[in-house]
Amino acid sequence: MRDGVETKVIAPLVPQTGARRAAAEPGTEMRVVCIGGGPAGLFFSLLMKKTRPQDEVVVFERNAPGDTFGWGVVFSDQTLGNIAAADPPTYERIAGDFVHWDAIDVNFRGRRIRAEGQGFAGIARRRLLHILNERAAEVGVDLRFRTEASDADADADVVAVADGANSAVRRRHAAAFGTTVEPRRCRYVWLGTHQRFEAFTFAFEETPHGWFAMHAYQFDATTGTVIVECPEPTWRAAGLERMSAAESIAFCERLFAPYLSGHALQSNAAHLASPWLVFAQIANARWHDGNRVLLGDAAHTAHFSIGSGTKLALEDAIALAQALHRHSGRTQAFEAYESERRIEVLRLQNAARNSTEWFENVARYANLEPEQFAYSLLTRSQRLTHDNLRLRDRAYIEGIEAWLSQRAGAQVRVPPMFLPLRLRDLRLSNRVVVSPMAMYSCTDGTPNDFYLVHLGARAQGGAGLVFTEMTCVAGDARISPGCAGMYAPQHVPAWKRIVDFVHAYTPAKIALQLGHAGVKGSTQRGWEDVDEPLPAGNWPLIAPSPLAYGERNQVPQAMTRVDMERVKAEFVRAAEMGLQADFDLLELHCAHGYLLSSFITPLCNQRTDEYGGALENRLRFPLEIFAALRGVWPAGRPMSVRISATDWVEGGIEPADAVEVARAFAAAGADLIDVSAGQTSRRAKPVYGRLFQTPFSDRIRNELGIRTMAVGNVTDLDQINSIVASGRADLVALARPHLADPYFTLHAAAQLGYDEQPWPQQYLTGRDQYRRTLQRAAEAAAVEVSG
Repeated sequence: MRDGVETKVIAPLVPQTGARRAAAEPGTEMRVVCIGGGPAGLFFSLLMKKTRPQDEVVVFERNAPGDTFGWGVVFSDQTLGNIAAADPPTYERIAGDFVHWDAIDVNFRGRRIRAEGQGFAGIARRRLLHILNERAAEVGVDLRFRTEASDADADADVVAVADGANSAVRRRHAAAFGTTVEPRRCRYVWLGTHQRFEAFTFAFEETPHGWFAMHAYQFDATTGTVIVECPEPTWRAAGLERMSAAESIAFCERLFAPYLSGHALQSNAAHLASPWLVFAQIANARWHDGNRVLLGDAAHTAHFSIGSGTKLALEDAIALAQALHRHSGRTQAFEAYESERRIEVLRLQNAARNSTEWFENVARYANLEPEQFAYSLLTRSQRLTHDNLRLRDRAYIEGIEAWLSQRAGAQVRVPPMFLPLRLRDLRLSNRVVVSPMAMYSCTDGTPNDFYLVHLGARAQGGAGLVFTEMTCVAGDARISPGCAGMYAPQHVPAWKRIVDFVHAYTPAKIALQLGHAGVKGSTQRGWEDVDEPLPAGNWPLIAPSPLAYGERNQVPQAMTRVDMERVKAEFVRAAEMGLQADFDLLELHCAHGYLLSSFITPLCNQRTDEYGGALENRLRFPLEIFAALRGVWPAGRPMSVRISATDWVEGGIEPADAVEVARAFAAAGADLIDVSAGQTSRRAKPVYGRLFQTPFSDRIRNELGIRTMAVGNVTDLDQINSIVASGRADLVALARPHLADPYFTLHAAAQLGYDEQPWPQQYLTGRDQYRRTLQRAAEAAAVEVSG
């Protein structure tokens, strides 16, 4: 581990004017300088020398060969395979020293929960460095320890910058690399012990000051790594800020004594003023500049809780060496290396961020029962899913499913996505929701046969709850001329026809989402010039403040109190009409930059009266609308609210604000918070990815103890099962998957072998054929694997 190492001043590496060769042509000698003798630098250097023995390859390391300030490192089976393919002798020596384990233990509130089949291996960091040093020397790498690189060394064809997270070279050229450093919110200490751990062990202990977490694993026959971490406020409140290193270690020994069997904890960081460190997530917009190229922790860091730092370093080394071998031009090689590695690194950094945030917020999950707490921990990065765990440890997953089913009142073990849920008097048969999706296919707000087929088919498809698109409360409240409405007499029978079909022919329930487009109104249909004004026939817009949504959009009129009363009355009328149509659930749309959302976000609300300013004031009008709707909507029927949990814009709504928004609506009587994000500003810079909005739902649900619905890039049944089982949401809404497959939920039931999910009786022969097709495919796959 290089984080926290005191850095000596290194002379600037300034490229010399008489630059050497910028190409790695076969047979042409290059000079390759590697700054840093950690795993990344050593493995890269030996691979370069092995592949191109004619090159001069030099490693400069400021410390002695055996110096290291970490204890053990962890590899997955996949990483070991990559090492074996790149250099079999290195793999063989590493493998000979590995300690393998297969289980993860989670210790929480006096319980130990174990999940098998994890497939990890540990090795002492000192031993790993020794092997890499030895192997590099064998192939002819010039290893220079206790030596700083000089200006002359910058004249090399390739300068591989591998001097760790505190890279002095990268810091000096931070502007060229576009470096960002994000310190995280926990303090941690890296220790060793002679206690033997038979599994990768997590332990959590509550103190009067807050929660502490322990990560521990064996890395050789007699020694294990122990990492203790806690949020910074907890660290300070416990007095650790003022303790000496010895006192800190004694504190950790007492706190985690039940897991140490009397063994002491040890530190090898005597060179530091305090053994407690702060992890920083490092990223670089560019990984190369001239003849310099970053790899390992100098290029990127990933939190230790997913154990990927050394993995990324070694895989960087492999990719860079291969790129320099394949490409004749240095710049071309660097670009190929960065292109190959960036996506994988970004994926792991996103997973690491999720994991980091989980450990920063242990208190958020401390109200979960041990079974769900452990499952939440295991799936925290969103890389390990329900199906992954089933493949690794079927008994563990079946136990979790049985526990969840019992709590939900199910009589048999049920996959999490098929657990029932009650909201007031409404019982949903499963946790799958057809998300609100604008179809832009109404005439004067009236849903036609398309909507009967569209919503009816998805209700037949097995989802527990089907939402209408945002249904607008007035003609001038529509997004586009094709949007659905609930404001004219003909709308009630048109909607009731659809609701009656859903109720008569399916077990699904159907929800009405009400909204007002506000500043985003009078625009074209989604498949036209989306969000842009109509070519002709635009209607006047209203908003909290006279701010246009875009350069081409019209400037709305700032709402007066008279406007607010009129809009409130329109919402109430629409809710009463929805009741006449017999909808099961009513949702208020307060997201995506539409009228009520634009009151909540400071990006759109610049009022100076009681409806602007502080969040409490900006919530005032949306809460007035909600209260009016709750007053006319029957007490036995639930209500939900859709919110944008972040604007993805600096100065806008942030996730912490979203918690307060959800808290306010829950206090007003909301039964469910539908947690979306963004779409409030054209300046938004969303961070997309798999399940990218689920963490917002997780935070609201587990900090406030209220029900939530997750939405956003959820694409398959495995993700739904993972979200529900971990307690990150109570319902999961899918949009595009339901457009591609109206029968998504029925197909999921068949794929899971869950026979209790009802199919339309008219379709039973299709169900049987689908099951047979799945069985034949599974048998063919098994034959292929065995063959």
